[in-house]
Order: sequence, then C-alpha cells, then structure tokens
Amino acid sequence: MKVDVLSLFPEMFEGVLHSSIMKKAQANDAVSFNVINFRDYATDKHHKVDDYPYGGGAGMVLKPEPLFAAIEAVTVNTEKPPRIILMCPQGEKFTQKKSEELSSEEHLIFICGHYEGYDERIRDVLVTDELSLGDFVLTGGEIAAMAIIDSVVRLLPNVLGNVDSPMLDSFSTGLLEHPQYTRPANFKGMEVPEVLLSGNHAKINQWREEQSLIRTYERRKDLLESAPLTDFQRKLLKQLEQNK
Repeated sequence: MKVDVLSLFPEMFEGVLHSSIMKKAQANDAVSFNVINFRDYATDKHHKVDDYPYGGGAGMVLKPEPLFAAIEAVTVNTEKPPRIILMCPQGEKFTQKKSEELSSEEHLIFICGHYEGYDERIRDVLVTDELSLGDFVLTGGEIAAMAIIDSVVRLLPNVLGNVDSPMLDSFSTGLLEHPQYTRPANFKGMEVPEVLLSGNHAKINQWREEQSLIRTYERRKDLLESAPLTDFQRKLLKQLEQNK
C-alpha cells in the first residue's frame, strides 16, 4: 500500500510513522509513506494556503489551489484512482469496518486541514471520503489521520506477528473483545479464571464468546443492534435482559 499525507505540519508524523508497528510495516514492504507539505504547492510569493471566507465570518479557509496542485503531483503516475480522504469533523465516523474496507486499497491519500475549514470545491472535486474520529474538534487533521493510518496499516498482510490478531480485535466481530490474562496465574490473590488454565479449548472458546457478549452488553449495548450474534450469544443475551 502507498500512503500519501498532505499536511502543513509534516514533522508531526515522524515519530508515529517510524516507530513500532508502522516501522515494521515499512521494513516488511507492506506500506510506503510519503508526507508532503502542501504549502510547497502555493504559487504566490508568500506561499499562502489560506484566506478569509467570502461572506465574512471567523477564521481562515484553506485555499483550493495548493491542494489541487499537490493531489495532481502525487497522482501523476497513478494508474488506479486512489482513495482521497479528507479529515473533517463533519465526515463519516471512522469505524473498524471502514478500516477493513480501506485496508484493501492500493493507494490512500490523506488531506489534513487546519484553520476554520476547507474551500468547498476541495470537497466537491478532490475527495472520495470524509472521515471523522468522533463528535469533537481538533486543531488539525494530523492526529486523526495518524490514528486512521495506524488502524488501517496494522491490518495489512505481514504486519502483525499473529495473523489472527486483527480478526479477534474489538469491533472486528461486532462485539468488544473478551478479557485477557497472562502469567502469573495468581497475582496478589487475584486469580486467572480456571477455565483458561484447563487446556479445554472448546470450553475456553465458549467462555470467551460469553465474556465478549457480556462486556459488550455492559459497556456498548448499542453495538448489539447490528452485531452478527451466534445462537449461543442470542440465548445469553436474552438471559442478560431478563436478569437486568
């Protein structure tokens, strides 16, 4: 996968894209990153990327020219149209399902805005997706883009050490992940559930399925409206609702 990022603050990405799993992903040739300062594509002598909004109002608006020119530059030799993602609090709320969808793409371009907003022609012509991390506002799109890039790239082949890891993540199954334990089996009197020490994988899987549903019911009941539940989970859910 090729990932281009258009930002006015490219230095913000250094630590994130060159550490931990993102560093490993590049070493394994699963992804390549290119962070571009789109101020370089401004044509006036002051390299201006923003201006006052027509009609008045607070704040400054990002101009279309630098972003159109930057997108043209990074797609000049691209055969397949890339997904061009605008980071914006007005966008679709990002989910694990969207992450899985984007992980199948060959080329992603992220536009990280600043100031009051974007000239509407950027939305109308350039972008294929508008994404938001949630119902809150950040000073710019960089932090949100980092989070989404991390979420997508970790799903690529040869990135995580265990191929089953992403399939068992919270939200990948529609539910929150079950509780996890490791050594020691007894820590300050707090013991690991006996079933996990039994070696009986059928019972362990059933316990995990049960705990996943219980945790989702207790913490994110809204997820149960669309989760693909098994017959066992439906029966358990009915019991939970009866006992509440």
